[in-house]
Amino acid sequence: MNTFYSVILFIAIQNVADGGIRIRVDQGWLEGEILDLVTGDGQYSSFKGIPYAQPPNGTRRFKAPLTALGWDGVRNASQHGAMCPQIDIFTNKLIPGNEDCLFLNVYSPNLTPETLLPVLVFIHGGGYKSGSGNVDDYGPDFILRKNMVVVTFNYRLDALGFLSLGTKEVPGNAGLKDQVEALKWVQRNIKHFGGDADRVTIMGQSAGSASVGLHIVSPMSQGLFHRAIAMSGSPFCDWSLAFNPERRAFVLGKTLGFVTEDPEELLEFHQSVPSDKLRDTSPNILSFEEYTYNLLKMYQFVPVIEKFNETDNFLTYDIFKEFRHVNKVDILFGHTSQETLTIIDLIASTYVQRYDKYPELFVPRKLMNQLGPNHMLELSDRILKHYFGNKSVNVESLKDFIRYASNVGFIYDIIKYFSTLPFLENTVRFSYQFSSMSSRNVYGLQGEKYDIFGAAHVDDLFYLFDPKSLQLVSDRNSTEFLLIDQVTTIFTDFAIHGNPTHSPAFNMTWPIFDKKTLQFVDIGNENLTVSSMVGDDSYNFWEQLYDSTGMYI
Repeated sequence: MNTFYSVILFIAIQNVADGGIRIRVDQGWLEGEILDLVTGDGQYSSFKGIPYAQPPNGTRRFKAPLTALGWDGVRNASQHGAMCPQIDIFTNKLIPGNEDCLFLNVYSPNLTPETLLPVLVFIHGGGYKSGSGNVDDYGPDFILRKNMVVVTFNYRLDALGFLSLGTKEVPGNAGLKDQVEALKWVQRNIKHFGGDADRVTIMGQSAGSASVGLHIVSPMSQGLFHRAIAMSGSPFCDWSLAFNPERRAFVLGKTLGFVTEDPEELLEFHQSVPSDKLRDTSPNILSFEEYTYNLLKMYQFVPVIEKFNETDNFLTYDIFKEFRHVNKVDILFGHTSQETLTIIDLIASTYVQRYDKYPELFVPRKLMNQLGPNHMLELSDRILKHYFGNKSVNVESLKDFIRYASNVGFIYDIIKYFSTLPFLENTVRFSYQFSSMSSRNVYGLQGEKYDIFGAAHVDDLFYLFDPKSLQLVSDRNSTEFLLIDQVTTIFTDFAIHGNPTHSPAFNMTWPIFDKKTLQFVDIGNENLTVSSMVGDDSYNFWEQLYDSTGMYI
């Protein structure tokens, strides 16, 4: 190890008598913990609740984050910081949180490595409406075993993170700018945790995956990461980009009893109301069509295309029409085999009846916005014929509905985005489908009572992270652990080496994805199997339908 580097680390790291560990970052000293891996085969250093930006409250509400200030003394980093105010999309539980919520967590397997370690920065999902980087959902143990530094973090959600007035002061995308600020913090500080700022991979799932897709095309994110992993989401997905975002901000004001057409007056009002007034107002903010059209429900405040082409704006052009900027990074992207099994009970109890009664609901929201209502019945007839033939839409045809919902809500738009995104010289792209099954498939197992089997949305995360709140099987002698080890090896092989099957244990070559062959690898229980979307009837159906409408580039 370089002598100068060794001296700096010695100065910046201190062991504490009670078993803790102190480390110095740019803002000051942190005292973290040394914890045991859940697998029982090692330890790691944990630093939680580190502020990466100043509190975005008061007149900073809805605006881009400011770099965090320092502190005096030693900051306790054994507990997570406050979660951002939200309502959990799975449980509908109110989480008051706090607007002072821009915290990150760093976990390191080795604070003083001979060579700095690669870094994985994870962006949580939750529909831009809920979630956090906490260990209740994202315990880092499995990835740490592969000798990577892991970073998770919170970002602003719902209106607090994504309200847009269409003005220079509040253009929108504050939550995405939080993510950029977290990545900047990593660039400045990750060396103090043994991490290499020149080997950063960003990974996101669902809305976090769509965020990854947006970072790839945002000039603001250039140079902040070097590889990207996108799990079950893309910016093309129906739930990912807002239509008429400014209208929603004004309707929110009316819902809260404030009527104005002046954006400055509206901003002053929205900055004055308690944060709990800004949560979960979907039925009031969205039109009936918007609220019911999307199977996962359309969220009212999500990323937007900003109106002003300023250097401090995140996204200023319509990605459905052009890609003005693409960051030069390798990409691994994919989906699960049965994405919408996650909400199968809701689909069985509510959606099949509603969609049978109103078949125009089968038409994706973005087509409704582009073509208008006159084309809805024609398009819905085509969709019904493809997925259901002559069958009725009911619980008896639930398997067909799940296939439709998974295709339209996730799979097609994921593949379409990453096949449309320009392929840059000296970069590679890989694609996967996750179909592994075990007791860790918390959501996929819900399909068994309907005789539907597969991996659901979120299931793949349980093989990469250990959600402490669920206490899932992770014993090293279990079948579950064999799958955990396979999946974490694939993802960390890509992050570290740029090749998902770098490890000789795989004894295969993962094909590079291109838009002609559309090859992917199915990650199953027994084998890794190469397949292709070319010839897939549902993919081809949506390709032809969208081509006929001129929706995409």
